[in-house]
Amino acid sequence: MKRVIAGLIAAAVLGPMAGMAMAQSKTVSSEVKTETGTIAAIEAQTRSVTIQKADGTYVTVVAGPDISRFGELKVGQKVNARYYENVVVRVKAPGEPDTNTMTKGTTGSEQAMPGGTKARQRTITATITAIDPATPSITFTGPQGWKYSSKVQDTEALSKVKVGDKVDIVWTEAMLVSLEPGK
Repeated sequence: MKRVIAGLIAAAVLGPMAGMAMAQSKTVSSEVKTETGTIAAIEAQTRSVTIQKADGTYVTVVAGPDISRFGELKVGQKVNARYYENVVVRVKAPGEPDTNTMTKGTTGSEQAMPGGTKARQRTITATITAIDPATPSITFTGPQGWKYSSKVQDTEALSKVKVGDKVDIVWTEAMLVSLEPGK
């Protein structure tokens, strides 16, 4: 159910860069993804839950200590998970300080069945380190050796930014999990 952030950044770079060049921000929202499955196994000692997805594959997730209703989970229960991602990209003004922050939290469900929401938001400042108008593509580098390259569909957007420009990339992820009552 986890997704790689790099794909979102690619989506963020594919079209909105023209708006970024004017020190504006551009939001690129992905659709809400929904996964369903059935709890196939529970390991209480490690707080691991193995879920069989609708396509027959299995995924094992670990319920952290902030999941207070872990003991109410039962093999055979149907699990619904909705996953949301959002990316905002903005060209920084010259001299504006860099940022590298992470905020996360978990909120339990107040419904009869266990469930809840887990969310995190990451903001980094990245520097444009390469632009290749022939491909066309762009490369960013950021904190802790982070590096990302992507093809760009809007070639006009590349003409509005230059190597050395800094951008803030803010991405938000949220997963909403709920259980359905047994029959």
